[in-house]
Amino acid sequence: MVKHIVMWDVKEEVDDKAAAMLKVKELLEGLDHAVEGIISIKVIINEMDSSNRDLALISEYEDYEVLEKYQTCEGHVNAGVYIRSVLTNRACMDYEI
Repeated sequence: MVKHIVMWDVKEEVDDKAAAMLKVKELLEGLDHAVEGIISIKVIINEMDSSNRDLALISEYEDYEVLEKYQTCEGHVNAGVYIRSVLTNRACMDYEI
C-alpha cells in the first residue's frame, strides 16, 4: 500500500480562502472512485494555529501504479487546474506502508 500526503497554502490573492479550500476538498474527495485501487482520499482543512499549512491531502492506494493512474486520470488533471490557481507552496511525501 502507498500513502500520498500533499500540503499547500492558499495564495494570498485569493479573496475567499474558506470557499477555495472547500472547493479543493470537494474536488479531490470526489475522486475517491476515479481509479480502481484507491483506498481512501481525505482532505483536511487546517483549523489549528499550531499548523503551518492551510490544507492537506492524505490518501492511500493499493500500490504505486494506482497512484500514478490517479495522478494522470482526467478528474485529477481537471482538479489540478483549479488547485494551481488557488494554492501554493506544495509539499508532497509518498511512502509504502
